[in-house]
Amino acid sequence: MSTPAADLPAATLPDPAAIPPAVDADPAWAAAARAWLAQSDARFARRFDADEPADKLVALRTRAVDTLVRDAWQRCIPEGDALALFAVGGYGRGELFPQSDVDLLVLAEPEVQRAAQPALARFVALLWDGGLQASPAVRSAAECTEAAADQTVLTALIEARPLVAWEEEAAALRAAIAPDRAWPPRAFLEAKVAEQRQRHARFGDTSDNLEPNIKDGPGGLRDLHMLGWLALRSFGVRDLDALVGLGHLGPDEAVALERERRVLCRLRYGLHLVAGRREERLRFDYQKLLATRLGYVDDGDSLAVEKMMQGFYRSAAIVRRINDRLLQRFEEHFDGTALAEPIDADFERRRGYLATRTPGWLLRDPANVFALFATWAADIDLRGLHSQTARELAQALPTIPAYTDVASTVRARFMALLRGPQPVKVLERMARLGVLGRWIPAFAQVSGRMQFDLFHVYTVDQHTLAVLKNLAAFASGQGDPRFSIAHRVWPSLRKPELLLLAGLFHDIGKGRGGDHSELGAVDAREFCQAHALSEADIALVEWLVRKHLLMSVTAQKQDITDPEVIHRFAGEVADRQRLDYLYLLTCADIAGTSPKLWNDWKDRLLADLHTATRLALRRGLEHPVAAEQRVDENRAAARALLSASGDDDASMEEVFARMPRDNFLRSRPDQIAWQVRVMRAAPRDRPMVGVRYPTGRDGLEIFVHMRDRDGLFAALVIALDRMGLGVQQARVLDGPDDTIFDTFHVQPMDTRIAPVSTQVETQLAKALSGDLSCLQPARRSQPRHLRHFRIAPQLDFAEIAGGTRIGLVCNDRPGLLADIARVLREQRLRVHDARIATFGERAEDLFLVSDEHDHPLQPAQRDALRDALLAALDGDPR
Repeated sequence: MSTPAADLPAATLPDPAAIPPAVDADPAWAAAARAWLAQSDARFARRFDADEPADKLVALRTRAVDTLVRDAWQRCIPEGDALALFAVGGYGRGELFPQSDVDLLVLAEPEVQRAAQPALARFVALLWDGGLQASPAVRSAAECTEAAADQTVLTALIEARPLVAWEEEAAALRAAIAPDRAWPPRAFLEAKVAEQRQRHARFGDTSDNLEPNIKDGPGGLRDLHMLGWLALRSFGVRDLDALVGLGHLGPDEAVALERERRVLCRLRYGLHLVAGRREERLRFDYQKLLATRLGYVDDGDSLAVEKMMQGFYRSAAIVRRINDRLLQRFEEHFDGTALAEPIDADFERRRGYLATRTPGWLLRDPANVFALFATWAADIDLRGLHSQTARELAQALPTIPAYTDVASTVRARFMALLRGPQPVKVLERMARLGVLGRWIPAFAQVSGRMQFDLFHVYTVDQHTLAVLKNLAAFASGQGDPRFSIAHRVWPSLRKPELLLLAGLFHDIGKGRGGDHSELGAVDAREFCQAHALSEADIALVEWLVRKHLLMSVTAQKQDITDPEVIHRFAGEVADRQRLDYLYLLTCADIAGTSPKLWNDWKDRLLADLHTATRLALRRGLEHPVAAEQRVDENRAAARALLSASGDDDASMEEVFARMPRDNFLRSRPDQIAWQVRVMRAAPRDRPMVGVRYPTGRDGLEIFVHMRDRDGLFAALVIALDRMGLGVQQARVLDGPDDTIFDTFHVQPMDTRIAPVSTQVETQLAKALSGDLSCLQPARRSQPRHLRHFRIAPQLDFAEIAGGTRIGLVCNDRPGLLADIARVLREQRLRVHDARIATFGERAEDLFLVSDEHDHPLQPAQRDALRDALLAALDGDPR
């Protein structure tokens, strides 16, 4: 039988002879074992903090656990019983992290299992009492064969390591799961590849998430384990060096995989220590603690946590690249090398993969690398790069110069890629394979760079690629339903490659301690000049990078129904060409920042701003629209819409007379026509509430017209909050005869639930008909992730026409707007306008308020409001 490991002295455990092997003595052994294991883990943690390699520590912890398991087995299982004990899974691999599972297999024939049931139950209980959460499976050899029909069970069993077993028992287990009985190597490969795809899909097929899973996510430890399982099943070898010897893995690839395995092991070991429980996700709860424990420090350019995460993302990217290549080689091993199909003098197809025809060709000239990507882009049926060519490309990476260090003919090759087929796919491939970072060193600096906030859910390079993918979708002409006019604007672009360059450079300046828009604009100009673009084209790309946030800020923070706002924005844009480029870049940028950030309301805002600005530019900036002209135009357009539906002029004018003048200035004609229908259908003695989906998608528009009452705005916001509707924009107008004329754009807080407009209308009307003071904000617990992003509240006041404008920046949280509205009600203030913008964990809101007499706030009122708002924002939302 195998003998106990002796890394830790057995003397630290009670002498088995000193404790009789009776059940009554088990508590004493368990207490001693628990204490010994805790002391061992504490010693390992100290060695970890002293920079001892984590892969050595997981092996030592495995040996320590071996000692406990064997000792418990000897106490519970009589010698001579026909039972064998194996470590399986990660424990069998000899890789026990501080919180890893302890997976065991007891091998015995059925009649032996039945007889040993009490002893096995005692064994498992003793392990749990001793601090080991063991998960044993009890099977015969035949049952192992049957269970191995599930490839996940086979995966655990092929790593079985004898703990208490004779060699013939180990051989019996190997025979029970041999390829001729369960999962031949080719079928096992197919199953593991399919499993990997499904596993990666659970994480959005990217490791570049804010809270990545370092075990199961793409490029994580599980991908490395999978290569080991396949090597074991296919060739009977357990380590990378053996694969090198067999010719399936290059020495350079083996070195890279081993290096990244150690990086991932260290992260996982440290994560288990700071979490104090079984945790595989680098959650916000632990990221800062782990970065500190691993010795990272903040500096002027990056936070410690951002440096740590960048290291993880880069390791995961390398693992994925080599994983892809090695899986292809496994496939070739089983299927054979197909006859090469020549493409031209330099390239050929091998089993559907693109390969170079001459070894070392990619190393000869950097222009050859661009020729590779051009050939790849020209054939959409290619499955990818052949593994040997991909490896040669990886070897060529250090020799690829930056764009500043090559001849103009090589730079022309790059621009030809942007003007050729599938340009975004080309850039994505170049980024994934490391070429783009070599060609543009500034891109390498942002590769794997995270931003520790909730607004950006991807690393900078992955966000950039997401923006480019959105642009590619606009170019397809098929029309993404999320974007109402983008597919119609794209054909107007004179040179689409200029927009791709702007997308590539728009965030490239991040992490350098300055305004990333300005830094990126400088980089973009230098790049475009080096690539021989005309001065007009260079100026356009530079302007787009410098101003890539302009349209977003204008749409979300200013009133784009105000002609003066449109005139100022049109003056900045200056011409229709810039407008179209900027609109498409803005849409792609917002939608590429987070899957949850783009919504129907933002789409409508940007489309409206684009349309209004286009009309202003067509009219000429020397002819700005006056407010009265806008009022007359909107009134006439709304009248035409109503007339087309059969309304007569007299009834229209009667309702128009009950509307405030500013409604004709600040609303679209279709909104005005809808409001007329709501007002005409509702009784005047009750709140008039209209609810609609303005574009048939997720955003709701709510219109409320009723007699004004103190605290009405707060009541409206609180009622909407209680219905699970988050306010995106509020337009609060005073109507004739002491009435209010309010419009809200809202989104459901839970995007899985589509509100029923009639139900919202009924519930809101009922709430507004009662005692408004009874409406109080709902108390909700703060989402976990928001607790790790604290923003000191910022308040500023400005006296403008119509009252006092309040600018508020603070942490977003459920019920925030309702709490702010409650404070405004308690301060007896009137709200005339509100713009609500949320960027991840950051809320940036604007309110136009006045006192009860519609006057701006006095200094004392401002001070009182500041104190009340800060108290509400700093309070525990529970």
